[in-house]
Amino acid sequence: MNIKFHSSVIITKDFDKMKIFYQEVLQQEIEFDFGNCIGFKNGISLWKLTKEYPIAKKLGRTYDSSGNKNLEICFETDNYKELVSSIEKHTIHYLHKTIEERWGQYTMRFYDPENNLIEIGESMSCFVKRFYNQGLSVEDVSKRTSVPIEIIQEICLEH
Repeated sequence: MNIKFHSSVIITKDFDKMKIFYQEVLQQEIEFDFGNCIGFKNGISLWKLTKEYPIAKKLGRTYDSSGNKNLEICFETDNYKELVSSIEKHTIHYLHKTIEERWGQYTMRFYDPENNLIEIGESMSCFVKRFYNQGLSVEDVSKRTSVPIEIIQEICLEH
């Protein structure tokens, strides 16, 4: 049997508001648009259920306002400071602004318009290079970040 992950779907209440948020704040490009369901190139889809859909009939609803309390949608970037600056221009409900995780990655967390938790973080290559460029040896970067030495060598010593 061959099974592979396809996408994550966020069922929405205010489809248009969520669409604008993911396009404008998170800068995601739409790959397909079926009217009440859109798929972004990153694999996330937004879906506005109507009562006619089998899933809505089975759930007995088209939306649950409790949000996804055990789900975090993670994005990474090579341009963390630039992206944070862009995000901060919008009205956002933050869990926290930029922090440094124990492994050294800069992250921030906030909620989309329907209270799904979003994480923005530096890509691994960014925080590994940051420590290496600060003068840490490959071995010390590995100790600081828990990233294997072989990967750090690939990232920092590539020509």
